This record gives sequence, C-alpha cells and structure tokens, in this order.
Amino acid sequence: MSTQKSSFNHNQDVVHKPSKTFSSKARISSMAAYKKLYKQSIEQPEKFWAREAEELVWQKPWSKVLDWKAPNAKWFEGGKINVCENCVDRHAVGPRKNKAAIIWEGEPGDKRVITYGQLQKDVCRFANVLQKNGVKAKDRVLIYMPMVPEAAVAMLACARIGAVHNVVFGGFAAEAIVDRLQDSGASIIITADGGWRRGKVVALKPVVDEALARYDQVSRVIVLKRCGNEIAMDAARDAWWHDEVATVPSKHVAKGFDSEHPLFVLYTSGSTGKPKGILHTSGGYLTGTYSTCKYIFDMRDDDVYWCTADVGWITGHSYIVYGPLANGATQVMYEGAPNAPDFGRFWKMVEEYGVTIFYTAPTAIRAFIKAGDQFPNAYDLSSLRLLGSVGEPINPEAWNWYHQKIGGGRCPIVDTWWQTETGAILISPLPGATPCKPGTATLPFFGVDAVILDDAGKKCKAGQDGRLVIRKPWPSMIRSIYGDKERYKSTYWSDYPGFYTAGDGARRDKDGNFWIIGRLDDVLNVSGHRLGTAEIESALVSHPAVAEAAVIGRPDEMKGQAVAAFVTLKAGFEESEALCAELRNHVGKVIGAIAKPDDLYFAPGLPKTRSGKIMRRLLKELVCTGKVTGNVTTLEDPSIIENLQRKIAPHPAP
Repeated sequence: MSTQKSSFNHNQDVVHKPSKTFSSKARISSMAAYKKLYKQSIEQPEKFWAREAEELVWQKPWSKVLDWKAPNAKWFEGGKINVCENCVDRHAVGPRKNKAAIIWEGEPGDKRVITYGQLQKDVCRFANVLQKNGVKAKDRVLIYMPMVPEAAVAMLACARIGAVHNVVFGGFAAEAIVDRLQDSGASIIITADGGWRRGKVVALKPVVDEALARYDQVSRVIVLKRCGNEIAMDAARDAWWHDEVATVPSKHVAKGFDSEHPLFVLYTSGSTGKPKGILHTSGGYLTGTYSTCKYIFDMRDDDVYWCTADVGWITGHSYIVYGPLANGATQVMYEGAPNAPDFGRFWKMVEEYGVTIFYTAPTAIRAFIKAGDQFPNAYDLSSLRLLGSVGEPINPEAWNWYHQKIGGGRCPIVDTWWQTETGAILISPLPGATPCKPGTATLPFFGVDAVILDDAGKKCKAGQDGRLVIRKPWPSMIRSIYGDKERYKSTYWSDYPGFYTAGDGARRDKDGNFWIIGRLDDVLNVSGHRLGTAEIESALVSHPAVAEAAVIGRPDEMKGQAVAAFVTLKAGFEESEALCAELRNHVGKVIGAIAKPDDLYFAPGLPKTRSGKIMRRLLKELVCTGKVTGNVTTLEDPSIIENLQRKIAPHPAP
C-alpha cells in the first residue's frame, strides 16, 4: 500500500488532552488506568468480560464465558438472559421508575416524556400484542417505522418474547422490504401511516402495501397512527396499534433466553446483490453495548444523552435502544430533519433539554458548518460535557469546528470506529484518559485486539497503510450472515485465517493511534498507488472554501483509475475555474500530486440517504455512464442527481 503523506496526518502534532476537571470525575481518569485495564482485558479477556457481564441481570448464570472456534463464538454459554428486562424492568422497579427514559420530540414540535415505569407498561402491552398475534420466540418481525418511541417499544417487545427483529430504515423503498422479507422469512410487519420529514409526511404504510403485493407470507401488519395521512387498511390483515394495545394487559413476565439466542438481523445497505443479514445474539451483544456506553460516553445517572441516528441503522440499535437503556440513561429522541425548520433545530433542543452528551455523524457536522455559525451561536450549549462522532472518519477541520463551536473548547470528542458487524464500538478515545488528535479514532477499546496487516499478513510499521484486523473475539461480534454461514466465513474470515477482517484500510502513527483511511473497496488504484477516497475528501474539506466532498474512481486507460471529486462550497464562495485549480493544487500539497483530482465538479449538494450517507455508487455510475439507473428513492433530495447529470460528460471504461 502507498505510504503517501495522508491528509489525516497534517494535524498529527496537535494533541488535545482531557481537562483535569473532566478526568477527575471520569470512570477512566488517566492513560495509566486505561493501559492497565486494557492489558488485563487482552491477557485475561474472559475474566474482564465476565466482570462486565455480571453488572447485567441474568436469570441463569453462565457455565463458560467463551467457546471460540474461529470464526464461531459463543459468549456466556449456558447463561439465560432477557435483554428487555435489562433495558427496562430492572430500572422500572427501582429508584429510576419515575426517571425519564425517552424525551421525544416530533418534527412538528409535539413532545412526550416516557419514564422507565411507563416504558415498561408500553413494552409489556406490545409484547402481549405480538403474542396474541401468534409471534413466538425466534419468529422474525420486520419493523418499518419513523423515529417515534413506538419504534423502540416494538424492538424491546420483540426482545422480551425472544422474537428476532429486523428493522428497515424508514427511507427505504418497497424493493428493500421485499428483499428483507424474502431473506428473513418475517411473517409480521410493524409500521406507521407515515412520519414527518422537512414539513412533509413521508408515507410508510403505502410502501408496505406495495411490498406485500410481491410477497404474500405476511399474516399481520400492525400500523401506528402517527400523521393521520390517508392509507388503505386490509381488514383481514391490517390492525391499528392503538386498537391492539387497548385489548391486552400492561403486565408481562420476561422469560430468560439462552445467551446466544438471536436478538436481531440487520441488513447492510447500499451494496449490490443480495443484502447481508447481520445476525446478533443476546448476552454478548448487550454486554458490549452496555460497557461501551458506560466507559466511552462516561455515562452517569444525571446525563441527558442524545444520539441523532435513526433506529433503522446499527447506531440506533446499539446507542439509542440497547446500550443507553441498559445503563438506565435519559435520552433525547427526535423524529425529523436537522434543518427543520432551520439548522438551529438541534442546538435549540440541546438548550431546551440540557443535553450533556451529543453523538452525531461527520456528514451532519459538515452540513452545520456549511449552514453557518449563526445557528449554534443563537443557543446556549453550555450543558454539553461530551461530544461523539460516528459513521465515517471525521476530517480534522470538522473535528476542530465541532470541538470549538459546539463544545466550547471544553468537551472531549469520542471519535468512534465500529461497524454493523462489530455490534459495538471497537476503537475510540476514553474521554477522561485519551489524548486526542483531530481525525483519529485513537486506541482500541478494552478486549479489542486490533492490528494493521499488510497483504502478506505482516504487521505494518508506523505510518504504513494496511488492513484493519481484529485478532480476538469480542462479545458483541457478528455471529453469522443470516442463513449463509459460508458467506459469513468468506466475507469476514478468509483474508487472514482466524482473524476478523474489517474491510477498512488504516494506519497507526508513532503514538499508536489508529487512523481509518476508508473502506478498502473505497481505495483507488491510481498509477499503482493506493489512495483512500476518505483521505482525498478530507484534504478537500481542509480548504476553507469547501463544506463537503465526495470522491470516486473512474476508469482511465493510462492510470487504471482517475480521481473524480464532487465538492460543495461554503456560503460566500463561488464556483470558478480558478477555485477548481486551487482545490486540485491544495490536494496535491496535502497528500501529493498523485492524488490531485482529474475531474472536479461543483455541486449544490451531494446525493445522500436520509440518514446522511453519501451514495458514492450513484456518483460513480453518473461519471461512468452519464446517467443513474439505480434506485434513487432512498435519497433525501433526488433533484441533486438531476442537477449533476446536466454537468457531467460520461467516462466509459476504456
């Protein structure tokens, strides 16, 4: 791999140490404490994880902490646990009974506060509804809902009765639902009439109806009335949520299930071919999400925590539903867009609810930067004590803006690296201990044996690009691809026998920090040099004119691949040939001449899903063919593709 100078490294000498005030109160208060506990967790992982798992409620103790025969792991074998009991009941019967579990705000401004006591009743009622409708342990339930508390209630009710939930992001089209129904064999769907997004109703039930016209194995559809939009109801198949819960009691006994009992299947998105159903189980997954919340977010009883993700993604599963609730946290949940009615919405809510921990994505941060400082400047953000970043490597410029403008220079930032497959965060700073450098996820979490290997399987030296690999099992790890064990082995365990290959490129600096340079399938081969798209994007965004960038490779007869970049400018900057040349040269200075974009397109916006994920495959199709034939229904703003199509001349493969 190339050892070209990285755009992630141009701030490598800038170190932000935790403040003495923060460290003095933190669970892990120094690097010495981190190193001591990390050493124990690597040398005696079973002892470490047993200690963490003992903080949960088990209905039957385990007989063996770990049974490991690569690539198959069984954690806390023989133990019985109910995930819902740990997230709800144990708080509802204690001093947290009247504590707010979820502070919810809808996009139109409607608000609800749900205590742990109330959440227990809501979950018990819906568990009874599911059982009344014939749902049994290990049955699959598809959930397709907006960001409302009932989405979490539905997930927890499934966990309570041992049903396996498959949450489908509310921005996906009917085709995605059909794919997931066919693969999982789900027999019941939980949905809503619609949800609010930028002042408009996004209809959900009609999408379910369209999917069920092509899949006839669903016996029941339960519909939450959220928006009051007109929908069709099949009297034989469909039922209203409010009618169903009105007929059942608010008490339900939580039965213990085997630690390896399947908890959920979550399908990876954005890839071609058959979707991969990532299977997670119960005891190990909950232990991983519980402990990472506790240590990485330094979670305490008086915190008000807000993760801005959607429950349709793994971040929503692990760090909205299971991890925070297992910790007895109070959390904010928001239905709509960050710019509804304007880009002050998040900061208004931080002020109003006194949010102390805020966890969001770099793509959102860059959107806030582009919108302008006047929005956060209008609100009091002094309640914040900790910030988090998730979803992709955060470029140093966004890190610094986030740290100064949102955190007031006082809040540590936990830049977290993990995946749908890992279940929980694997690499991240610990806010009271880890010195942070903008752009790096820093060091592995407890029990995570991470290493960077070259193509021959040798450990890379400092500064050398390689493949990120995890050498030991961890509790929240993927157990399989649903229904396809061979694909599980070949996808994640075939590159280096016995080691999990993350699919991400990375390097370590002289201090041991991990710098994630992007997906290996997002690595370009330009004239024999391997360049991470995330590196080039970060270099572009480090220019003062650039708010956001997306980079893809296109076929090139001479180079193999050429670099094509899409750039969104900040307010006050205008598109010009001079600026185009300046940006190309800027990339050359930051990374090297080999990384200069061959093509640079100015775009008013980038094609994103509603969760903020940039759809680079659409950009690639556009550059290579001049048009987009793939499904664009998941895009936040399909008009962006139409705008770009008018600008781009196709570059077909030579």
